[in-house]
Amino acid sequence: MSIKTREILSKAQRMIPPMLERFHKGQLGRVAVIGGSEDYTGAPYFSAMASARLGCDMSHVICTPAAAAVIKTYSPNLMVHPLMRQTRPTLNQPAPTEKDLDSDPEHIAATITAMLPRIHVLVVGPGLGRDPLMHATVARVLHAARRRGIPVVLDADALLLVQKDPELVRGYPDAVLTPNVVEFGRLCEALGVDTEKAVEDKEGVVESESARVEALARGLKGVTILQKGLKDYISNGTTTLTIDLEGGRKRSGGQGDTLTGAIATFLGWRKAYLEDLWDSGESEKLDEDELVGLAVAAGSAITKESSRLAFLKKGRSLQASDLTDEVHTAFLNIFGEVDRDEGPSKL
Repeated sequence: MSIKTREILSKAQRMIPPMLERFHKGQLGRVAVIGGSEDYTGAPYFSAMASARLGCDMSHVICTPAAAAVIKTYSPNLMVHPLMRQTRPTLNQPAPTEKDLDSDPEHIAATITAMLPRIHVLVVGPGLGRDPLMHATVARVLHAARRRGIPVVLDADALLLVQKDPELVRGYPDAVLTPNVVEFGRLCEALGVDTEKAVEDKEGVVESESARVEALARGLKGVTILQKGLKDYISNGTTTLTIDLEGGRKRSGGQGDTLTGAIATFLGWRKAYLEDLWDSGESEKLDEDELVGLAVAAGSAITKESSRLAFLKKGRSLQASDLTDEVHTAFLNIFGEVDRDEGPSKL
């Protein structure tokens, strides 16, 4: 990695909690992944398991009943809540009545928002699909999470909600978006961000490679956006970070879910850091807003290193589950065994 990336990760390392006997369950991160439709059960599992493997104390999946039955078979370590609902097929089905609460997004969202006091970070989008009832429910949950100041990481089909209604996240500094190339372009189009003008000045000279993500982040007024690529660019429109670690060369589906889970865990650790749950020995703590970008940068690095390690073993056969198996080793390779008594062994 470059010296600049090493400096970024060295800062991010400061929010990683030591393993102290006095900590109790839940203090070092409670993450919930909202997604998991009938057709997509792998994505929320990969996100939640990446969070758990990285070191989050408690990982939840909030999904539909059909998805829950499947996800529970993947691992007993996740807490799976069948609270989401999909639109029922209209063929030979009666129209929903006022008492049909499973078709009411307000009622469904209320069952989920009741969990928010117990959650530190929300990941929204893995396996969500495009069902209108699912989207209407998620929009209401996002409003509730924002009111409570809960950080949210949005990916996949949750980004469609932002395209349609940017006000869901606009101006919310604790929101993180992780679009792929296609999703990034659609967000720019929806927000009227001219990506061509963003990378050229009046003389036609190409500006920095991060100009696009900076322009999009400014359009959302401070939301942190990760632009994926050979290098990952992370920006809130004011500050831009670059992670240039080498990743694997296989682009299998599901790798972005490892990313969302990793980011969520660091955002959970951010909360513990800000609450001074351990004596960091620092004369001056990192700024609260700065920590969001550092959490995203750390999640990016973990994902790239997991992908690199998995590709070395699996090559062309690499699948998303192979990244899950490498998350802890990736953490050790980048950050070492973080122990405040002995000092970090890597950065």
